[in-house]
Amino acid sequence: MRGKTFPFSLAAAFLAGVLGACQTVETTKPGVVGVDRDQRMLLSSEQVNQAAVQAYQQEMKKAQAKGALNRDAAQTARVRAIAQRLIPATTAFRPDAPKWAWEVNVISSGEVNAWCMPGGKMAVYSGLIEKLQVTDDELAAVMGHEIAHALREHGRERASRAAAQGVVLGVAAAALGIGEGGAQLAQLITDVTLNLPNSREHEVEADRVGVELAARGGYDPRAAVTLWQKMGQAGGGAPPQFLSTHPSPENRQADLNNYAQRVMPLYQAARKR
Repeated sequence: MRGKTFPFSLAAAFLAGVLGACQTVETTKPGVVGVDRDQRMLLSSEQVNQAAVQAYQQEMKKAQAKGALNRDAAQTARVRAIAQRLIPATTAFRPDAPKWAWEVNVISSGEVNAWCMPGGKMAVYSGLIEKLQVTDDELAAVMGHEIAHALREHGRERASRAAAQGVVLGVAAAALGIGEGGAQLAQLITDVTLNLPNSREHEVEADRVGVELAARGGYDPRAAVTLWQKMGQAGGGAPPQFLSTHPSPENRQADLNNYAQRVMPLYQAARKR
């Protein structure tokens, strides 16, 4: 993606204005897992969610054109049934989330992957289901992890950082009402969701929020550990590329074990309902 070229003095002044426009926000409640970090945002939720709708539609059209969208009805029904138990659980972190315009689809691909764009636009790849032979608990773990990225608005945060750093000046200009930037922002949302690895900070937050979502949905949160083990085996001892920024497998398993134990009472209570 190419941005416009600005004279140095103009770019410096523009960047200073961008940085000054950033707001500190609290996207979610901490939950039982205690994820509590203020985030700096330049772009609004409305801007990013609108761009995500455009980006998601583009990805679904690509999959449909290849005959890869929701090709297995049973697989699609399984994924959506799990989503229907996880989505109500999001209210523990943000009351508005269950009312998002959620979309959940399955893409037939050998890739071991899943993702959730801002605003609840999710896709699970058949390779994750078939290659790992995941249980419902394990599938809930990975879906909860991806939903957590959307709840914490990691995509918005990363896009805001890119704009503030002048990496995508056209997007930053659009955020300040200067020029047209919708298409650029949609491409940026696609990049930060599908193509670029999350930071370790974001991945750890998604791990912890994800186990709580799974537990509240009635899925065993300890399955996050077995899921990770399967991913490591599928990658020849290394995680898939989309998890490459995670801490070491040992540290991650220890962290997941710790937080899974914290939310076990939520899981036990959900199982009784």
